[in-house]
Amino acid sequence: MCDVLQVTRSGFYAWKKRPESDRAVRRDAVASEIRSIHSEQYLAVYGSPRMHQELLKRGFEVCENTVGVDQTTKEMARIRNARRIDCPICKAIRFAGARREGLTEELVDRIRDDWAERDLAPRHRAALRAVDAFHDTAGALDPAGRRELLANFTPAEIVELGAGIALFLGFSKIAVALGGLPDEIPVHEQPTPEVPRGR
Repeated sequence: MCDVLQVTRSGFYAWKKRPESDRAVRRDAVASEIRSIHSEQYLAVYGSPRMHQELLKRGFEVCENTVGVDQTTKEMARIRNARRIDCPICKAIRFAGARREGLTEELVDRIRDDWAERDLAPRHRAALRAVDAFHDTAGALDPAGRRELLANFTPAEIVELGAGIALFLGFSKIAVALGGLPDEIPVHEQPTPEVPRGR
């Protein structure tokens, strides 16, 4: 991880020993409130836009990007991965949450091999570059790719995106390896998976 983020080990350990900044304390308070909101049964399926609104209602002055990677960006990363693996099931699914947030088939059409030449938001471009890095260089981004990722995502979002890409890659490879898949499946919408509730 130090290599990916271009941080020395000694710098990392010096950072770990520093007292928490006001920003870190505030971030932890917001994270605690998000966990609290998710633990409430009737709010357990909040995506980032609804979570943002709920945090504002509860007195937390945060921007929507503070709450995590938006569903459209995650869905674009998932679909790009599906196209790289050539998993017909994964390529055909569209999660409802991402569609509610604005994912269109016109946008999905931009996630082809020539995506770098397409009109995409900087955040989407950075996520797609990360997916391709997982496939081409075992996750190692070039310096420009690292800067792009850090400019568009918080460290927590980078972890979330990276974990998502790893899951997308694993699940689609399993589906292909099991075999018996048709060559093509019609595009269809599925409910966005719910966040598991704590017990």
